Amino acid sequence: MGTVDESGAVGENVNRDGDAPQVVGATTVTDETTVTEEGTELERSIGLVGGLSIGVGTMIGAGIFVFPGLAAGRAGPAAAGSFAIGAVIALLVALPASELATAMPKSGGGYYFISRALGALPGAVVGISIWLGLVFATAFYLVGFGNYAAAVLAEAGVPVAGVPVVVPLALVFGVALTALNLFGTENAATLQNYVVGLLLAILVVFLGYGGLDAVGVFGTPSTPEEFLPFGPFPVFSTAALVFTSYLGFAQVATVAGDIKQPGRNLPLAMVGSVLLVGALYVATIFVATSVFGSNPLSRFGETAIVEVARALGGSTGAIAILLAGLLATISSANASVLSTSRAVFAISKDALIPRGASRMNLAYGTPHVALAMAGGPVLVLVALGEVEVLAEVASFLHLIMYGLICVALVAMRRDEPAWYDPDFRVPAYPLVAGLGAVASFGLIAFMQPLSRRIGLVIMLVAAGWYKYYADDVALKGVL
Repeated sequence: MGTVDESGAVGENVNRDGDAPQVVGATTVTDETTVTEEGTELERSIGLVGGLSIGVGTMIGAGIFVFPGLAAGRAGPAAAGSFAIGAVIALLVALPASELATAMPKSGGGYYFISRALGALPGAVVGISIWLGLVFATAFYLVGFGNYAAAVLAEAGVPVAGVPVVVPLALVFGVALTALNLFGTENAATLQNYVVGLLLAILVVFLGYGGLDAVGVFGTPSTPEEFLPFGPFPVFSTAALVFTSYLGFAQVATVAGDIKQPGRNLPLAMVGSVLLVGALYVATIFVATSVFGSNPLSRFGETAIVEVARALGGSTGAIAILLAGLLATISSANASVLSTSRAVFAISKDALIPRGASRMNLAYGTPHVALAMAGGPVLVLVALGEVEVLAEVASFLHLIMYGLICVALVAMRRDEPAWYDPDFRVPAYPLVAGLGAVASFGLIAFMQPLSRRIGLVIMLVAAGWYKYYADDVALKGVL
């Protein structure tokens, strides 16, 4: 298995014939570029706003547009507490990830941290698994985009009933997002900023109006329900369900090689996105349960938030929240395509998969082969249409990575190699990292058995690939 060395090079590949080791992918990190042996490769073109947009844009999705009815049915008004618990757990991982990211501001995020702290085998398993997990998640987001686009058309009076528009819309938009990322990371980041900005504006208006309505400013104040109608246990089981809403903050670390001033912007983007999204989720449950009450809300199921908007603003409110859902799926899919390509780029630079996957398009400065390996499988999954289980598999694989990120922090603090010099250090790190690891691994127990089995098979296949293809790779630290 690969080892972590203090000498400073990255990705030493000892070839199978016993020849002299070849240094693979040695790097120097600056505030503006990532420089490799072959020259400047990834320009740091994403600022703090862009980093926040990636984190927030990936996380605002299921938490607001799918879970309110499901969560209220399980925990009543205390579902707001479930989202708050999820945010606390996410912070317990975001803090260790922030420290590791400022010490290793490289593309690959969790893969890069784990491979440098725990060795090449765990790194390969996580890197390949997260590549596939992000592909599954992106396909889920694109199918969601197709569904929301069809719903917006139907709400606006366009006859789409019985017309198969969901998959074609998802495929067309998947191709468009992959092409946008190919033509420049700055283009993708600009789209992300505008989409997330508009999305947040709609949600702030919706939640602000709904909150004022709930306390009686615009009408009769709602009658408070019993906060814990089902007792405390459902609050925690519901937290396991809704934690999938917080899986996006780590995508900021995955594109760390593109972030300007990483020592400052990476922690602010990761922690800030969790805090902002957590506040929006808690506010959403408060407004939703105030408008309908928990039982009626649960009967609406996955469309509950649309009915809340309809109750507050009529057809205009419903169309506005459907548009917000459309924007949420766009931002999630765009951020995931970008993150997936960077995960592929990172494991290819370390020679854990063929080096050709890290080739750069010289005209646009983007990893075009990695983008094809991100977008191509997504389109296949979208065409198949069955992506719901794969979305939970993506959550399983992310939770494994989150737990190992916390373990990686403990390992790096214990060994303190000479090159490890983070700009941000986690206070009380053994407690924070320990709680983060336990919470991440513990939530897996609440997932569907099928999702856990598929996730474990993917990890075993990734380990098998490492033993077959890259068993002679030894990874070292960063310059």
